[in-house]
Amino acid sequence: MAIELPALPFEATALEPYISANTLSFHHGKHHQAYVTNTNNLIKGTDLENASLEAIIAASTNNPEKAGLFNNSAQVWNHTFYWNGMKKGGGGVPSGAIASKITEDFGSFDAFVEAFKNAGMTQFGSGWAWLVLEGGKLKVTKTANGDTPMAHGQKALLTVDVWEHAYYLDYQNKRADYIDIFLKHLVNWDFVNANLTA
Repeated sequence: MAIELPALPFEATALEPYISANTLSFHHGKHHQAYVTNTNNLIKGTDLENASLEAIIAASTNNPEKAGLFNNSAQVWNHTFYWNGMKKGGGGVPSGAIASKITEDFGSFDAFVEAFKNAGMTQFGSGWAWLVLEGGKLKVTKTANGDTPMAHGQKALLTVDVWEHAYYLDYQNKRADYIDIFLKHLVNWDFVNANLTA
């Protein structure tokens, strides 16, 4: 069972003007596809050839001999998760269980926003900022390169991709603007709520 590139959960133009169809054509069609292709090449002929993506990530976590497989398979998962965390007309203040939980664990939505922006801005080089659940508490964290929360015993709820290929065509070096717009206009809080209660 080869790992496949999932279709975007929205039309290529759905996130405009915030993320362009041009960015998505490269980010999804080229970068995400490359991680899928690399993962399939690395598992071909091995005992992981028919494994699920999560099983591949688990089998390669903290295994120096499988660092390439971990980086590529985790990037497949991270990107799929990122796409699902956005929608047309998204962003803003959430409702439902996640809204209450954010207030409970961060003190306020504004405090969460500040922590999330800070994580995205202080991730040196390529990586991700995350909202995760760990030990029953919400936490903002960041990972470098292809690292992913599941490798650290955390449950991912939301992520923003801060690799330059995620935003450079639309925002050039203005990472702060991209993260701000992600939170104000793109976050799919229904997806976050579903992850929280799953």
